[in-house]
Amino acid sequence: MKYNQFGNTGIYVSQLCLGAMTFGGRGFWEVIGRQGAAEAARLVDRCLDAGVNFFDTANVYSFGESEEMLGTALKDKRQQVVLATKVRGRMGDQPNDVGLSRKHIFDQVHGSLQRLQTDYIDLYQIHGWDAVTPLEETLRALDDLVRQGKVRYVGASNLAAWQLMKALGLSDRLGLARFVSLQAYYTVAGRDLERELVPLLEDQRLGLMVWSPLAGGLLSGKFQREGKGPQGSRRAAFDFPPVDKARAFEIIDAMRPMAKERNVSVANIAIAWLLHQRVVSSVIIGAKTLEQLEDNLRSVDVELSATELRRLDELSALTPEYPQWMVARQNEGRKPGEPSGFGKEK
Repeated sequence: MKYNQFGNTGIYVSQLCLGAMTFGGRGFWEVIGRQGAAEAARLVDRCLDAGVNFFDTANVYSFGESEEMLGTALKDKRQQVVLATKVRGRMGDQPNDVGLSRKHIFDQVHGSLQRLQTDYIDLYQIHGWDAVTPLEETLRALDDLVRQGKVRYVGASNLAAWQLMKALGLSDRLGLARFVSLQAYYTVAGRDLERELVPLLEDQRLGLMVWSPLAGGLLSGKFQREGKGPQGSRRAAFDFPPVDKARAFEIIDAMRPMAKERNVSVANIAIAWLLHQRVVSSVIIGAKTLEQLEDNLRSVDVELSATELRRLDELSALTPEYPQWMVARQNEGRKPGEPSGFGKEK
């Protein structure tokens, strides 16, 4: 296993992070996975044996069952790992059982600590944007948790670039604990965050945790253009995240010979592509079975050549949009000896 510095912090996290969204399986989460405590513990132990030191969950996953199972599985190994969870989702039927208000955050952090069987959370992330609660209220509540020692770092998930930058600016101005990371969707078939978020993450030195690196299983190579796929697969039951499937299958076709040459799965190539992106700190992998987990773990050993990376980049590159194409053009010729994007400069 290899490890990366996590954003601008002093901690190092494994390139692969085990996501516990499949633990439990109550309500909506049944389509994601239905793992019991024994199977969850087996997956956690295998990850620890492989050198994984990063584990991610959320209070809303199976309404607390995921945290409970992960906490039990890690109970005797707590000091070895970086443990992350999230807050924002609806946890009950009452008006204040959702969001990022001070009340909801304080209520939920105590619940998460109990379920995880720990007295601190390494990374506490907001699970999205709350259009109702003032951002200052959310950031002050998170800062108080850091000062109290209940939380060591704070992060964000599923934010737009302007939302994330507004939060960072407020934290800097008010002297509050700053988001150190973003958890976001990113795949070789879905590179949208490269438009605005990647430049922000690099500029502000934030870590990036990638969720759904296989686009809900589509990039496993087990699906056909006609829509046929493994029986009981997540993508077959829950067609998410949204993907341009015609483009995705062109990319999958290009990855198949790369996988065959190395005797690995197409999924390994898709995850390896992410691990070759310098902005990525850790890729969150989830598995319904130990066999799936073993396959995902092999991704860290896959090295892609410059030619292969260039081929995948050509197939998956974003369509140029304004202002990105203007920014890129204006920066041509900025360094001595480089040609200008607007012809010879006077």
